[in-house]
Amino acid sequence: MKKLIQHILLIVPILFLIADTAQGQKISNSDLKILRQKEDSLKEFSQYLNTDEFPEDRMYSDSIFTKTLLRALLVKNSFYYPFDSVIGISKLYAPDTSFRIITWNVLYGPDFELYSQQRGAIQMKTADGSLKLFPLRDVSSFYDNPEDSVRSRLNWIGAAYYRMIRTQYKNKNYYTLFGFDPNSIRSSKKWIEVLSFNQKNEPVFGGNFFTFEKDSIPKPPKDRFSIEYKKDTRVLVDFIDDMEMILVDHLVSETDQPELKWTLIPDGDQEGFKWVNGKWQHIDKVFTFKLQDGQVPVTNPLFDSKGKTDEKKLEEQSEKNKSKQKEKGEN
Repeated sequence: MKKLIQHILLIVPILFLIADTAQGQKISNSDLKILRQKEDSLKEFSQYLNTDEFPEDRMYSDSIFTKTLLRALLVKNSFYYPFDSVIGISKLYAPDTSFRIITWNVLYGPDFELYSQQRGAIQMKTADGSLKLFPLRDVSSFYDNPEDSVRSRLNWIGAAYYRMIRTQYKNKNYYTLFGFDPNSIRSSKKWIEVLSFNQKNEPVFGGNFFTFEKDSIPKPPKDRFSIEYKKDTRVLVDFIDDMEMILVDHLVSETDQPELKWTLIPDGDQEGFKWVNGKWQHIDKVFTFKLQDGQVPVTNPLFDSKGKTDEKKLEEQSEKNKSKQKEKGEN
């Protein structure tokens, strides 16, 4: 029954969107034709900006893509057009369908991996179908500690978002975004970002939403949360509906050098965050926490009860990651 309810809750926003379209927000035939033509161009240039060999070609494709996207969004009621065939670009609708956020990565340097920047925009739903857009300016390359400040759309910490959930506190909506950043030739990053809107209905990124006061060694709160890890390693950072919490893979260095982020891989354990009184409260050991309710089994972590590394398990986990990378390369 619980899973059925969750499926219904996931479908409801889509039904609202369809209902809104049917109730006077339908895209006209002439505008639909324009949007389809724009989508064909966007599909082509999104492929180029993700696959072109040379950085100058990717930058050119990104420029044309951005201009074409803006022209498409200017079409009346474009909010309801999903651009489904445009691959490599994230297009997430808010669970309450009040806006959508469009984001993508642009990779610079040889082999697409030297460093990256993100592009993005928030498109608001409007009653008359006109465009209300907030372009996002990524400034993450200019800050050493991007987790420590509240941001506007003009100094956004960029990520390509793959998931959005909504939480509420004191009748205000908060939208938690989960994002990916290719980052560099050696490491990738994942971000958790809380988006809200101020009294002027302008986007605000971050706030003291991530708290660690329940940890054995409490730490100051963070305005956003990120992890950096070895390139091409599969790392979980997501909201788990059945558990009603965020799970984050705990990382350990393959070479016993945790200061080198490109050596970090999952150790089989998870930490997490639970929404409590308008904050994402950190849980250092998720499965220990959950066993209190008898809900999940114990995992097989790479550390013993005294925190000492199990070298055999560490080596096995490293080999598993190498095998996954090899399979990915062969595919």
